[in-house]
Amino acid sequence: MCGIVGYVGGQSALDVVVAGLKRLEYRGYDSAGVAVLADGRVASAKKAGKLVNLEKALVERPLPGGATGIGHTRWATHGGPTDVNAHPHIDNAGRVAVVHNGIIENFAALRTELSDRGHDLTSETDTEVVAHLLAEAFSSCGGLAESMRRVCGRLEGAFTLVAVHADEPDVVVGARRNSPLVVGVGDGESFLASDVAAFIAHTRSAIELGQDQVVELRRDGVRVTDFDGADAEVREYHIDWDASAAEKGGYDYFMLKEIAEQPKAVADTLLGRINAEGSLTLDEVRIAPRVLRAADKVVIVACGTAFHAGLIAKYAIEHWTRIPCEVELASEFRYRDPILNTRTLVVAISQSGETMDTLMALRHARDQGATVLAICNTNGSTIPRESDAVLYTHAGPEVAVASTKAFLTQLVACYLVALYLGQLRGTKYGDEIRAVIRELSRVSHEVERVLETMEPVRELARSLADKRTVLFLGRHVGHPVALEGALKLKELAYMHAEGFAAGELKHGPIALIEEDLPVVVVVPSPRGRSVLHDKIVSNIQEIRARGARTIVIAEEGDEAVVPYADHLIRIPVTPTLLQPLVSTVPLQVFACELATARGNEVDQPRNLAKSVTVE
Repeated sequence: MCGIVGYVGGQSALDVVVAGLKRLEYRGYDSAGVAVLADGRVASAKKAGKLVNLEKALVERPLPGGATGIGHTRWATHGGPTDVNAHPHIDNAGRVAVVHNGIIENFAALRTELSDRGHDLTSETDTEVVAHLLAEAFSSCGGLAESMRRVCGRLEGAFTLVAVHADEPDVVVGARRNSPLVVGVGDGESFLASDVAAFIAHTRSAIELGQDQVVELRRDGVRVTDFDGADAEVREYHIDWDASAAEKGGYDYFMLKEIAEQPKAVADTLLGRINAEGSLTLDEVRIAPRVLRAADKVVIVACGTAFHAGLIAKYAIEHWTRIPCEVELASEFRYRDPILNTRTLVVAISQSGETMDTLMALRHARDQGATVLAICNTNGSTIPRESDAVLYTHAGPEVAVASTKAFLTQLVACYLVALYLGQLRGTKYGDEIRAVIRELSRVSHEVERVLETMEPVRELARSLADKRTVLFLGRHVGHPVALEGALKLKELAYMHAEGFAAGELKHGPIALIEEDLPVVVVVPSPRGRSVLHDKIVSNIQEIRARGARTIVIAEEGDEAVVPYADHLIRIPVTPTLLQPLVSTVPLQVFACELATARGNEVDQPRNLAKSVTVE
């Protein structure tokens, strides 16, 4: 959720940290703050609101120069978004500064304990207790890393902590439990951050931090231990994209750039996964073929947009493999006592690889003996590390909070998993698999074609900016697309929007239809399951007869829908199961343009954060 940056080296720490925070503002933008070690003391500044407020404050009241510092952008949990609640938090003596991502579940008891010992805590946050506990521990052990280990042993919950102490001016210390933190290794400088985007302009060499580990950063290197102080093994890796990939590239918003990048993202996710014979070679899925052949149930766990990708994947998995597939909201999964065993394959989908609900779901699945395959966009993140195998999507950095290219690449990865299972189990012949792969390989071109025809969609969106409600209907794989379209509109335009299975219209939702109500209908191909097409045409007639304004997404050449469409959005002819890859794109453009017309912040919608690292 929150964005964290730490730096020690030869550059201006303030410049490095603020630049890093700009790249992480998608993780939280309720408030921002920095702390720099200079002249034997901790100098800090923090402001409620977006990072620009902090930048203005730093111009008005500059901090002294220093080569060690930390920074934070906040997504509020404990306490409102105020100057006082913003991070960093500092102990009463002004010697320790700490920033935090996550939730400390036993903070109330710790706060009472500290108050009883004479500490003056001024904020409403759970984080402030850590600054005071670190100050106490430092006074007895004399080292920040050891102090952090001692304090972490007392904390309950999920947390990333990064701290500095005025008595150790060349040290930054971090700790993680169930929350992301990555190390950047430069030449005479070291970095800590929630995401590699924060330091990608300085180094592409990174180190994964494991669960319950503490890292001590100095200019000349890093030391990683567990919470007990034992040296820990680390895995270094190279970041395979550069700083320009996280820039806007001339677009007004990151979301616009990321929508435009979808053809390349889809193609990149297929790259290297198809051999010369046209068969799948998912080398990174290091689960023994016998285990996958023996699977008698697939369970997909995910949240939000990733959940919608899972709903579409269910159709492909069951159709191509004949294995029953369940799709579960990760936030509900472990609380309903799901039936899992060693023959269950759990697929965990997460863009960031740090989604706490999904992480806890996969841990529960592994405890029950299930095999877990992660689909993820972020190398070195927690969910891939704790899964039995991972299939990485290659969307590149996605900065806008509302997911676009990550969703399409998740779909591609799900199709690859389904085809791979069909290939291993023999439920699809080789020529059938090759035919689907050929169609998948064409999709990036078809997405490009869709993007070239979006100006009428933008005009339509602008004309609906004053509406209060939009409904979305779909059948088969069009139903999850309708759900995703509604979610995008809620996230970006702050409008009431709902997605329905079109067949359910008559069972209640048709009561919502009124004069001039915009209803978006995702129409399946008439070439596939024609009965579905005929039925959804009937649904369009039903809502139009009651005065709704019908916005119809239909493939080229489908003339049956023309008489009933007030607005017709054409998409390329695509096999039924793959249609979501093209039918989703107009809905992304529609939501983005409508939000812009309403004057909303597209990249950073209110109350939302990109990586949700609390349950």
